[in-house]
Amino acid sequence: MASTSSSDDGHFVILVCSNPGEDQLETESSHGELLLSTDDLRSWEPSALLHHRTVRIKADRRRLIEESSYFDGLLGGSFSESRQGHISIEWSLESFIGALKYVFGCPLDISAKTLLPLLEGSLYFGIWALLAKCENWCSEVASSKETGLHQMQLDDLIRIWKFCSQHALHFLGEIFSSCLARNFMYAASSQYFVDIPYTMLVSCLEHPQLTLDSEMHLAEALLVWIDYNLRQVEHAGGYEYEVTDVLKHIRVSLLPLSFAAGKRRSGYFSDLADKCIQSIRSLKNPSVVLKDLLRNGDSSHLRLRLTEYTEMVDLSGCPQMTSTILLLSMLPYSYSMDPLLRNSLRESLLKLEGVDKDRSLVSQQVLPVLCFEAVQKVDISKCLGLNIIAAMECFSKSFPSLRVLKAAYLSNLKASDLLQLLKKCPLLSEVDLTHDINPIPLAQVSDTCPSSAINPTPLNNISNFRYGYLDMTSLNHSRFLASTIARLTLEGRSDVCDSDLLYIATNCVSLCYLNLKGCTSVTDTAISDLLLRSLNLHSLIVSDTSFGNKSVVTLCSGGREMAGTLPYPPSGKENSDLLAHQLQIFHMGGCKGVDPTFLLQLVSCIKSVKSLCLRDTQLDDHALSGFPGSSLDLLDVSNTMISQSHLVCVIRKNPGLKILKARGCKNIVQADGNCERKLVPPSLHCGEMYFGLGNSCKLKELSLGWGFSSSALVALKPAITALSSLTVGLGGSLGEDALRLLPTICPMLESLTLYFQVLSDGIMSDIRTSLRHLKVLELCYCLGDISILSFKFLMPQLRKLRLQRVAAWMTHDDLLVLAQNCPNLTELCLVGCKRLSSDAQKIISHEWPGLIYLHLEDCGEVTGHGVSSLFDCVALEVFFLRHNGPGIQKSFILDAVSELPMLRQLSLDTCDAREGSFDIPKCEERHSISAIKISRCKLQIRSLDIQFVKPRRRPVHWDTLLLLRNCRDLTRTVVKERL
Repeated sequence: MASTSSSDDGHFVILVCSNPGEDQLETESSHGELLLSTDDLRSWEPSALLHHRTVRIKADRRRLIEESSYFDGLLGGSFSESRQGHISIEWSLESFIGALKYVFGCPLDISAKTLLPLLEGSLYFGIWALLAKCENWCSEVASSKETGLHQMQLDDLIRIWKFCSQHALHFLGEIFSSCLARNFMYAASSQYFVDIPYTMLVSCLEHPQLTLDSEMHLAEALLVWIDYNLRQVEHAGGYEYEVTDVLKHIRVSLLPLSFAAGKRRSGYFSDLADKCIQSIRSLKNPSVVLKDLLRNGDSSHLRLRLTEYTEMVDLSGCPQMTSTILLLSMLPYSYSMDPLLRNSLRESLLKLEGVDKDRSLVSQQVLPVLCFEAVQKVDISKCLGLNIIAAMECFSKSFPSLRVLKAAYLSNLKASDLLQLLKKCPLLSEVDLTHDINPIPLAQVSDTCPSSAINPTPLNNISNFRYGYLDMTSLNHSRFLASTIARLTLEGRSDVCDSDLLYIATNCVSLCYLNLKGCTSVTDTAISDLLLRSLNLHSLIVSDTSFGNKSVVTLCSGGREMAGTLPYPPSGKENSDLLAHQLQIFHMGGCKGVDPTFLLQLVSCIKSVKSLCLRDTQLDDHALSGFPGSSLDLLDVSNTMISQSHLVCVIRKNPGLKILKARGCKNIVQADGNCERKLVPPSLHCGEMYFGLGNSCKLKELSLGWGFSSSALVALKPAITALSSLTVGLGGSLGEDALRLLPTICPMLESLTLYFQVLSDGIMSDIRTSLRHLKVLELCYCLGDISILSFKFLMPQLRKLRLQRVAAWMTHDDLLVLAQNCPNLTELCLVGCKRLSSDAQKIISHEWPGLIYLHLEDCGEVTGHGVSSLFDCVALEVFFLRHNGPGIQKSFILDAVSELPMLRQLSLDTCDAREGSFDIPKCEERHSISAIKISRCKLQIRSLDIQFVKPRRRPVHWDTLLLLRNCRDLTRTVVKERL
């Protein structure tokens, strides 16, 4: 708003500026009038001007008329007002000053905070050049790969978009919608995401440059947005749009199976979840994709959202993902729409699916795949239907900048494929090929009787291996290829053998992180040679392998000492370059092949380690006393022979310790007086030890057993106020008072595991009502009197529940109560719930359709009439059924493999077999399962029935038939242990 008054000077005009509606009374925070000239614009301090109620500005009349249509109309006409020398401007002072500075040639400082005032000023005063400048700035920021929403906060973006929408600035509105689309992942993590207007969100979802890591992230974000906005419209008494309509933009065929299954009980998402599951089942057959493509033409519902801004492609948990879908996403849209191109595409895709028979077919494809240079990370874990060789070819052509590949739990991925992978993607720096660990730990097997379902591939001949030297003739089949791999994870890969380690040692010269946990086929000699060649290694995980004395010698002396002798470094030399000295992560849990003497020297050398795992080894006080490190974050000494005095020695030297695991250490209750270095008085009491620990550390995870008591918990209080995980094992006894105090002492607990503790409904009530962040609750072999009252509290955050021998009273009604209060479980273990019948199957499958882990044992007659409803838990990955009633059909394993596409581990008992045995899938059949464990029992006399003079018998464990499948073969093994 403006008004004018006369003046004698026709070249200048006085602009009297004030904020509209501002209190005209002078206060302590505001000053009187201020007179300025546009000649001094560069020296103006905007923040200082805003403290004045009124600012008078002497400005050039002609410049105002030339640059502003507003002043042109006011000052440039033939009206009497046009000759006035004073003009009152009642407008936002900040907005007007910014626009005026641009008019008189001052440098323009546009940012997310100043943009809106500049837009307001440019529109109201008709400064179109300023408006164009703002539009150019918005275009540059929105299209930049380095800035985008990282430069403009989401709340600013929403506010500016609303302004553009209200003032018909459609061009700018489109710019901000595209900016939101390109930065959707960043926006979805913002607290302001729920404030995005419906129209803006729809425009973003329909934008061709919508950039996502995965379709699941889009679905999760939209569900959060819908929940919030439904509450808002209910409060407002109505709504303009049907907010749930945004769900139609989700490509349900690309959702992970476990996510879709878990949403089957979501009110407005349940139909989409069912549609997704049906789609996943149909897409397992590539021919279905081809027929759908040829019939409908449009394949957009099957295409991954790949744009020039995509940095990560997350396909994990999608068993429906095939080479066909992958290739479709990397082709121009014209191949879906043009009939001639569709026929050409069909022939190429048919060849692609047969690539296992002829690997050269992939490289012969001449399809014009698109290149997405920004992609640096791909996750195809659990994509069980994906043809790995074809996928590698696609990655090499479309993702030339690929740095990180996660391909965990892929049964069809061979260790030898690593060679092809490194050739196709030469810039890879991190590869994760994790697989399920062999359920027969090397350190625990007492007796094995191997046989084979087919002729298994024998372990490689290692007669050519000698300490410090490997015969290079074993590599004649592959030429040397220097790789940039820095982090390599081969956890659980039983198909990895010595020659594979030789290849890694020879070619992966930049290797600094290596995870061989559970690689049971590699030898100590091969590990030793790899360590000798891996000069940059600072993280080594060899738990549950044959890591032994030879490898220790290599770590501690670089191979200069002969194997079989003590690996002491040469006298008079620091040996700071030894591999053991540079290790920051070292895990060797379960490696009992290392003798105590060698273990002592190894522990004495790892002075820089931050994460140390020595569980289930021959570690004793003598070895632990030599540990020189002072920078530990994690220490795991579970199931070793250490005592409390030597443990506290290490703890006091490592005040930064965050994770401590010492469960199963029986000697920890003893204050050992034979501490060689006398670091702790032998008279140290258990309470004093925990008091010292409480004053020196701030723990995040704690696992203890023997010696852990109520007084210990109180003494630890300063150290565990931020504890997120607590496990109390055998030998620990907290007592009722301590368990009631637990939620107060550890209010941030997310995981709680209790073994052999005395519980009550009161204790459980305190735990469940106070620990709001609890995600994991495990109660195993606990005593006391608890009932369903312990679970009558809503725990929506709980994801894993394990009730082992603590709920024998549980009925179907109790199970329903449990389901209503723990609705979001993904892992469930019930052992000893003897009052359950087959109706429990329907309850479990209906209430928890998204389960990925299910363990039912000694649960009455749950399987007394067979197994059917449990197959509705379609995302199951681990399935454990034992002693639940002899009604399981003979074809159950074959049915499970067919109905559960993610299933990897299955455990059964012949006691439950309706016909006394089970059919086993053939090795050549393609499926996801990696381990089948079938326990067998024998009848044992329990007591004598006097009435009939007849002994009563009960089944007891006899042995376990273990069928292990990797990418090479299927082997049968019989062990005495119950796995």
